[in-house]
Amino acid sequence: MMNTSKIKLISGWSKPGGSTVAHINLVNLLNENGVDATFYGPHDYHLGKCKSGYIQEMEPIEEDDILIMHFFKINARPLVKQIILSCHETNLFPLSEIDISPYDVIHYVSNSQRKWHSVNKPSVVIPNVISDLKKSPLNTGAAGVIGSIDSHKQPHIAVKKALNDGWKKVYLFGETTDQEYAKKHIRPLLDDPRITVMGYFEDKQAMYDMIDKVYHFSKRETFNYIKAECEKTGVEYRGNKAAESGADYLSNEEVLDQWMRLLKV
Repeated sequence: MMNTSKIKLISGWSKPGGSTVAHINLVNLLNENGVDATFYGPHDYHLGKCKSGYIQEMEPIEEDDILIMHFFKINARPLVKQIILSCHETNLFPLSEIDISPYDVIHYVSNSQRKWHSVNKPSVVIPNVISDLKKSPLNTGAAGVIGSIDSHKQPHIAVKKALNDGWKKVYLFGETTDQEYAKKHIRPLLDDPRITVMGYFEDKQAMYDMIDKVYHFSKRETFNYIKAECEKTGVEYRGNKAAESGADYLSNEEVLDQWMRLLKV
């Protein structure tokens, strides 16, 4: 019997970031394997990178639909086949402070994240789909700091660590999401000619091909995409203990299998 369920992934955040990359990769993986999935978000970064649209463009919800909700609160359970709350955050979206009763199950990306939330609700842990990256050539003579420019990611600490280790070129990759933090902690560093602000790089392969080592000193990570991508590209990784999520890094096939079992499609 043919499955008629449509997967509607609805997120309150679709600007650049780890969760957005995860959702783009997941929706592409599902569609490549015959599952009709669409990523709906309020911003435009995700558009064109997978089957996608704005939230206001979403088709009417039907009984056979499966909803994957992220960073998005609802007050009542709609009449659908299944509703999954996909959580990629800790303190930015504390589950103990919201009503989780409308959701059937919670999806986490790591066991450490599930332990941090510690709410009484059926749950599964399925790690993120890792972007398709190849080994980098290395020997560029440059180090990189990757991640959003904000107080949580603490890139100023990573930049200083790289400089203290003697790197003559340090590239700072990421979108500024906290202007006050950037003004206080990043702007004073930019008088140093060794530091170059690169902004957000959409082409991850090109980004990793520019550097030999990544410095990453986030306050906390639920998955640590950067470490996983360093492993794939062969770029050396130096981070702090707080950024160690303990997440599993699985093949696309293994991630797909776990999602198919959860979605029952």
